[in-house]
Amino acid sequence: MTIHATPAGRLLDVRDLTIEIDTRRGPAVIVDGIDLHVDRGETLGIVGESGCGKSLTMLSLMRLLPNRIKVAKGSARFAGRDLQTMSNAELRKVRGGDVGFVFQDPMTSLNPVMRIGAQLAEPLRYHRGLSKQEARKRAGELLRLVGIPGAEERLDAYPHELSGGMRQRVMIAIGLACDPQLLIADEPTTALDVTIQAQIVELVKSLRDRLGMSVVWITHDLALIAGLADRVNVLYAGTVVEDAPVDALFSAPAHPYTRGLLASIPKLSDSRVDRLASIGGTPPEPGRRPQGCPFAPRCPLAEPVCHERVPRLEPLAGAHRVACFVAHRQKEAA
Repeated sequence: MTIHATPAGRLLDVRDLTIEIDTRRGPAVIVDGIDLHVDRGETLGIVGESGCGKSLTMLSLMRLLPNRIKVAKGSARFAGRDLQTMSNAELRKVRGGDVGFVFQDPMTSLNPVMRIGAQLAEPLRYHRGLSKQEARKRAGELLRLVGIPGAEERLDAYPHELSGGMRQRVMIAIGLACDPQLLIADEPTTALDVTIQAQIVELVKSLRDRLGMSVVWITHDLALIAGLADRVNVLYAGTVVEDAPVDALFSAPAHPYTRGLLASIPKLSDSRVDRLASIGGTPPEPGRRPQGCPFAPRCPLAEPVCHERVPRLEPLAGAHRVACFVAHRQKEAA
């Protein structure tokens, strides 16, 4: 494994991360050599279709991958230390402490036989050394922070006694409990109505600014990312196909896949549109990746080279990077 230095100001630096799943036909690559990074105080949005590897990439950092799925190679340095080579004891100190995680499905992530207060207190006692009384007091403050009414009474409730939206807010409170350096939020507002969703987004933004916290926000909601992220990574078939500052991504998307995603967003100002744009075809199955660019079979701009070679993620303009032969050729011709 190649050891690389972490640039100053960088909190998370992932290089060549490759994840495989065991199948009857042998190992199949589902995340293919991903490079991504998060600077201190930065919010990185990760977007893409279901199954593109967004959640698995983040779960792999904390060694929370399901059975039959494993990291085949790569490194992930957090605050200068490689998470992939840490001992289990070292990683437990990072997980839930320095790195908070908000999981996608709170009903399967929360312990059904533990009261909400106990689940909130657990990381506070383990990572921050609070007493039982101090942890319970802090747990009530966290529930109020994420907008749960009657917070103290809810501490004695079980997960099944709360609505889906409230369970999701409990998960967010657990992720924020220890004031982490990095918060990884996997579709954290999916179960919430738009009013509470906006409150949670503003909450995370304010905590990021106050604590200097970095955030990785995984979502399908490009409109939400526009008002939250500093930078966006677009994933397709387990690879990063575009990495750009959020303003550049929305004003000048370079990859045909990114353009397709943006074109599918409803625009209330355009009354002439009868049907939303869509991207034809489906992503490739693990183990059956096409030769060349994985998006080429669905790409309306694909050229012969796209079916022969895999494009690299290379600079297009400033901090804007894209893995697309056509985008780079168009840039050179402009």
